[in-house]
Amino acid sequence: MSQIKTCVSLYSLQYEYLNKRMSLEDIFRFLSENGVDGVEVLPDQMIKGAPEPDENTVQNWKNLCEKYSMKPVIADVFCNTNLYKNRTLTKKECVKLLEKEIIQAHDLGMNLVRLVSFTPAFVLEPLLPVCEKYNVRIADEIHAGLGFDQPKTQEFIQEMKRLNSPYIGLVIDTGIFCKRTPRVMENYCLSMGANPALVELTRGFYEKGGDGRMVRDSSGELIPEIKALTKTGADFMFANLVDGYENTPLEVLDEYLPYIFHFHFKLFEMTENGEYSMDFREILQYLHDHHYDGYVSTEYEGNRWTLPGLPTVEKEQVLLHQQYIKKCIREIEG
Repeated sequence: MSQIKTCVSLYSLQYEYLNKRMSLEDIFRFLSENGVDGVEVLPDQMIKGAPEPDENTVQNWKNLCEKYSMKPVIADVFCNTNLYKNRTLTKKECVKLLEKEIIQAHDLGMNLVRLVSFTPAFVLEPLLPVCEKYNVRIADEIHAGLGFDQPKTQEFIQEMKRLNSPYIGLVIDTGIFCKRTPRVMENYCLSMGANPALVELTRGFYEKGGDGRMVRDSSGELIPEIKALTKTGADFMFANLVDGYENTPLEVLDEYLPYIFHFHFKLFEMTENGEYSMDFREILQYLHDHHYDGYVSTEYEGNRWTLPGLPTVEKEQVLLHQQYIKKCIREIEG
């Protein structure tokens, strides 16, 4: 029997925050009033002074969690290896940077840190003592376009398996389970002047059981059929975006279930029948059948495809998604 829990990534409301339509407290109040139980945060976005916030900032975060009965679930962090123009960070610098992120997560009341996709595997072993000291787990994100078939992803997984620690695992982004390209992305590119025939051709990839990655051959070059239709800047924009959505079978998770700590339920466009590009009910049924008892987090990214002149609909989409997945969970768990 599973006990799937839900939360919302504050990344989903980033434009409300960035444009000062909502403060951090406004966001907490909004989520609380609509029955959301947990929050996921990108400290770089909403925690002043991250990864070393001062005591007042940390206390304010804790006060908001307590005031609005909100569970702090996970911190999404980055290993910014390109901080300098003339070199990448050394191994020691990478480890030191991530140590700060782990301590920050602990101070904010979280016991899980999401490492961005392609975080170098060499950080894992030296970070283990810090994870154990602060009781904070670290997990690499398996993200669409950077999925299980990528060599860097496999490097991380092999090191994760070698170390075999309860403090090292994975976060799964459901963008790897797209049934079709997000329509909001297609419409945005079309509004910029992308060739409709190019969009239609890539839709056919999914009909054949493939996905957007088929725009490129094994060497990474655009295939001839795509190249022939790619003439304008908008065409190239679409071609370079569409390969970031994957149509991977759910069974790919079978091998990794013991290592999965968290799910990003990627959201692009809610419709009356659920998310346009992926089947969340199918995913939730799979998780239930495999006794997953962690969190699934609403992560809305349709905001970046808002058409010119139209308002973003972050709050509306977040609430529709939360209502839908909670309904699915109730029905599935009986």
